[in-house]
Amino acid sequence: MLDNFPRGTICIEDIEMGMTRHLRKEVTDEDIEMFAQVSTDRNPVHLDDAYAQDTIFEGRIAHGMLTAGLVSAVIGEQLPGHGTVYMGQTLKFLAPVRPGDVVTAEVEVIDIDHGKRRVKLDCRCMVAGKKVMIGEATVLAPSRKFD
Repeated sequence: MLDNFPRGTICIEDIEMGMTRHLRKEVTDEDIEMFAQVSTDRNPVHLDDAYAQDTIFEGRIAHGMLTAGLVSAVIGEQLPGHGTVYMGQTLKFLAPVRPGDVVTAEVEVIDIDHGKRRVKLDCRCMVAGKKVMIGEATVLAPSRKFD
């Protein structure tokens, strides 16, 4: 299940304060297993039901960085989009994401430096309207001058 804006590029010349873009995705068991394989993070809190039941989460949870990766998808595919270079990211995880949760990842432009092509984005992920992750990203936006 994906619900998002069209993919593409918004060049620095067209980026405005307050612009937002988002995507919505259901986190599946397959996503968690694939992330574990790619990252090599096989912590049993993500993969083993019996183990995870005895943790503070009382059940399996998705990797935090899998959730954060959805923010990366919004930045790399929508705002600013194709050609964007990540410069930095802060993250704070507020609540677990569980298999079957539908995550909405959203970014909002909060600062623009046209001269340096830098854009600062407020980043958040939500499940059922509740914030599960917050942070800020700084990116180098594409420009029509460099096409």
